[in-house]
Amino acid sequence: MILRVLLLSLAATAAYAASPAQRYQPEWNSIDERPTPEWWNEAKFGIFIHWGVYSVPAFAPKGEYAEWYWERIGRAGNPDPSSSDARIRRETRNFHKRHYGEAVQYMEFAESFTADLFDAKQWAQIFRDAGAKYVVLVSKHHDGFALWPSREADASWGRDWNSVDVGPRRDVVGELSTAVREQGLEMGVYFSLYEWFNPLWMSGDTDAYVEQHLFPQFKDLVTRYAPSVIFSDGEWDLPSQRWRAPELLAWLFNDSPVADRVVVNDRWGRETRHRHGGYYTTEYGAGLPGATHAWEENRGLGHSYGFNRNEQLADYATGRQLLLTLIDTVSRGGNLLLNVGPTADGRIPVIMQDRLAYLGQWLKYNGEAIYGTRTFRDGAQWTTGRKQEVDTSTNYRAKYDVEKLTLHPDPGDARKEILFTRRGNALYAVSPRYPQGELVLRDVKLAKDARIALLGSRYENVAWKQRGADVVISTPALQDGELPFDGPRTFRVDGMQ
Repeated sequence: MILRVLLLSLAATAAYAASPAQRYQPEWNSIDERPTPEWWNEAKFGIFIHWGVYSVPAFAPKGEYAEWYWERIGRAGNPDPSSSDARIRRETRNFHKRHYGEAVQYMEFAESFTADLFDAKQWAQIFRDAGAKYVVLVSKHHDGFALWPSREADASWGRDWNSVDVGPRRDVVGELSTAVREQGLEMGVYFSLYEWFNPLWMSGDTDAYVEQHLFPQFKDLVTRYAPSVIFSDGEWDLPSQRWRAPELLAWLFNDSPVADRVVVNDRWGRETRHRHGGYYTTEYGAGLPGATHAWEENRGLGHSYGFNRNEQLADYATGRQLLLTLIDTVSRGGNLLLNVGPTADGRIPVIMQDRLAYLGQWLKYNGEAIYGTRTFRDGAQWTTGRKQEVDTSTNYRAKYDVEKLTLHPDPGDARKEILFTRRGNALYAVSPRYPQGELVLRDVKLAKDARIALLGSRYENVAWKQRGADVVISTPALQDGELPFDGPRTFRVDGMQ
């Protein structure tokens, strides 16, 4: 298995070899000089997977993260009883007491994390059919349980605490890495720097934790599976120098098997988000429009990353909401990492498959407006009215209602009537609400021999005219079911001056 993964990764390395090798120093001013490998900028859309021991209880209060289950039942201390944190802990502990009993410990759930219906090839097929170009699996969350045969996990916890020795008794990272790459997708991993209750961490000797656990475990993961993406997390308790993050990244960029093509994020110390590392991250946010730095929005299909049995249909985003989020994100220069949370036995819930299939059907016919594109102006053309404000001041749970922005604004508010992307000489105008009769592209000048096509249709030469500074497209009158996909319509404009 390991040999096969390495052979596939070597082939990918040859395909994505970067510019001439440069030695990076273990300092941020050197690390930050490394450009984001181009394959990631071209990909635009990836799948996140949160799956682990927390998938057994699979519970969180509405609007919260189920993968934080252990922290909520196991953390000592009494927060302000009126605080939201206290409410979340209280609901989680009450659930645990009712369903399992106070005597049951979180680590006992590992044996019930069976993965007996886990089919890596099926997962990879679902992700490819969704139109994703890369996959990021949580190899180890804050509970420290490793989804590969990690010696460091067992040693530091003093018991079997990896998926090969307990629970699935399978190398999940290895199996999925092979299956994903066989589908032609890039494979990445999420890796938590800290672990809530790791004995070394709890002892207070963080230097020993970093030296004896973090460093060798990280290097083992990278060397075994050669991931193309590393999504670091759990960085907020220490500054990056205490994590020795610049030193770890210098090894990664200089001497690891993926030195030339690996992509990393910005979560490497309490001070590093939107300042250091690789691409910048937002989480259930509005992204970073106008940013000149690579960025990625990540969110779940529901309110939780790990599967949450407490979520109902209304808690899941619709296919249309997710598609508009993807298009809007890309129009503003970002990537979207969309999370699925499988069940403990290894099934991707059907509602999640349905949402992914919807995206894939649209991308099958409109993907050229997404993959490999760049921004055009500020990414959108607005109707008249008050321009809606989007909160980009926070990277976590920012106010962002994509349907209000594009389809159903409040009275008096403007909406984004066109979302733009650009690739080479082609301009893509994506219309969330298809106009009857005409679509006006303001301040766009076309050559006389320019051509406009409606993607996914028989209309490959749509009538248009130049009216002063604007282009007026005569939109075809579409019949119900005429197009092989549901969702926004995309016009490709060739010949822009």
